[in-house]
Amino acid sequence: MSDYYEKKDLADFPNIGESSPSLGEKYFTYYGEATKAGKLSAREKSLIALAVATTQKCPYCIDAYTNQCLSLGISEEEMMEAVHVGAAMVAGVVLAHSTQMRKIIKKKEM
Repeated sequence: MSDYYEKKDLADFPNIGESSPSLGEKYFTYYGEATKAGKLSAREKSLIALAVATTQKCPYCIDAYTNQCLSLGISEEEMMEAVHVGAAMVAGVVLAHSTQMRKIIKKKEM
């Protein structure tokens, strides 16, 4: 994977709309609106984005949001706490889906 994800490729992200400029523009407008400070601060949104980036395993987003968090003065401990929240949520989602498995087992036991 080391040659698949290259750090320099993060700088190419602004060009994702080159083949579909209208959609690219709409995405970046939406992204900008969703991530700017509102009821939640830029700091809070950066921690949310970092937690999502780690749970979704996006090296580009992890890079971008780790650096953004650092630039906002967010400590390593705060970032790790956010990552643990994300990890706990993913675990919960997986375990909640075991309901389907348990229903099938109970049905077969009847």
